[in-house]
Amino acid sequence: MGPQLQNSASEKLAVGRNATAEKLLVAASDLMIARSSIEISLSDIAQKSGANAALVKYHFGNKDGLLLALLARDAATEVTNLEFLLAQPIAPTAKLKLHINGIIRAYYRFPYMNRLIHYLLHESSPEAADEVSKFFVAPLLDFHRRLLDEGVAKGEFRAVDPVLFYTSLIGACDHLFFGRHAMSRAIGVGPVTDDVCRQYIAHMEALICGGILKGANGE
Repeated sequence: MGPQLQNSASEKLAVGRNATAEKLLVAASDLMIARSSIEISLSDIAQKSGANAALVKYHFGNKDGLLLALLARDAATEVTNLEFLLAQPIAPTAKLKLHINGIIRAYYRFPYMNRLIHYLLHESSPEAADEVSKFFVAPLLDFHRRLLDEGVAKGEFRAVDPVLFYTSLIGACDHLFFGRHAMSRAIGVGPVTDDVCRQYIAHMEALICGGILKGANGE
């Protein structure tokens, strides 16, 4: 097991606060966005950041450790936003719509996120998969459970299994980006632009709210 997986996600975030480590994370993020790919090398990261490639091993253990730390950093921002949203004194339906907007915008802001999640969950190591499950999957599932319970308690939502809800929403958001390349080859659709993002947010709001809100589907 690489040394980067011996530390928790919170420890990785603390490492990321180091100025050099943060420069490496920013460089990796910028490269993946520019290339629309997570296939970047240590030398690419070093050149982009202006730091020695050996510092990746020093701070993160290896490249997978750096990628895990990057995803942990991005996920931490989104989890903080979830807790803030849940605490707001607004109706569950409004929170649901804001969440749909927020999660799609997060994927749009970090277009490498979906590929990074797939890679670390399925192609890296069991330890990396466990870490991603702890700092990304579990908080989202818990947020969905609490939001759905609140909506049911206030009479706005019908009862919905939170695991099925997570699968529907996150799967749909993920596929907008992960499946875009296949659709481009099949029917020539273009890249995900800000306009496409806005259209997809409206589509997902109508689709999900139409199925979950009481009265929206004849209940």
